[in-house]
Amino acid sequence: MNDAEMLAETRALNDELETLLAQLPKVHEVPPEVTRRARREGRGALPTPVFLEQARAEELGGVPVRVLEPPDSVGAFLHIHGGGWTIGGADMQDLVLWRLAEATGLIVTSVEYRLAPEHPYPAGPDDCEAAALAFLDRHGGGAGRMVIGGESAGAHLAVVTLLRLRDRHGISPRAFAAANLVFGVYDLTGTPSRHLWGERDLVLSSPLMDWFADNFVPGMPDRERRAPDISPLFADLRDLPPALFSCGTMDPLLDDSLFMEARWRAAGNGARLSLWRDAPHAYTVYPVEVARRSLAEQAEFLGLPP
Repeated sequence: MNDAEMLAETRALNDELETLLAQLPKVHEVPPEVTRRARREGRGALPTPVFLEQARAEELGGVPVRVLEPPDSVGAFLHIHGGGWTIGGADMQDLVLWRLAEATGLIVTSVEYRLAPEHPYPAGPDDCEAAALAFLDRHGGGAGRMVIGGESAGAHLAVVTLLRLRDRHGISPRAFAAANLVFGVYDLTGTPSRHLWGERDLVLSSPLMDWFADNFVPGMPDRERRAPDISPLFADLRDLPPALFSCGTMDPLLDDSLFMEARWRAAGNGARLSLWRDAPHAYTVYPVEVARRSLAEQAEFLGLPP
């Protein structure tokens, strides 16, 4: 498929998603458990999840995790799922994570952190921090490559976890050789692209983004939401691992990736920005060429030698 055909396919996906989302209950207007159940059963805008038999349940630091281990592994990937800190789960992207595991030889460990609004900040970040400490204990003694990453809220939590390792535990975040940060959210007060998004419902909408943030940090004013542990765009970003920032240009969180990549690079860290024309939020979960190319790029990045 050439680039023009890929763009046409991406735009067709956007049209299909908008039509479908107009017919579905609004996520921010129903209880979270309703959406969680619908997504698990394949009733929603995301593809029906496939739960792979080879995945196994474990615990790291007292936190449940889901492990996908390829044969002859050469390292490990600490993965944090998305879902606005409110929906989603460690087992909801087995196919994508297994493809990355097979392509890189990395053992993928996905964190089942506690979800808001039942467990608001700092529960989710605390779980990711605990899991990361145990992950480093388990995999840090050998010669294997360790990497970290996530999508959307998971990318946010991955960055928060790196900062907590450095600032709370004196552990160099560069114990991780790379950070794979996919359409992340790094400013919970909202970047320009989020504020200018308007009423369009394309996986994310303005009311939905507000609802997610209010679930995670309920009642917190903007001045407090700019704390680095909540909005890592405002953090000291020195001494972090090389990062790949991937995002579609039809994503209201586009500026989060643009701004964070620039600050990451200005702080002296390796940084790459990969923008996918007209791709929507969560584009990597759909069976389209833009997802295949982006995931191949992520796999290459994660598998590069230290």
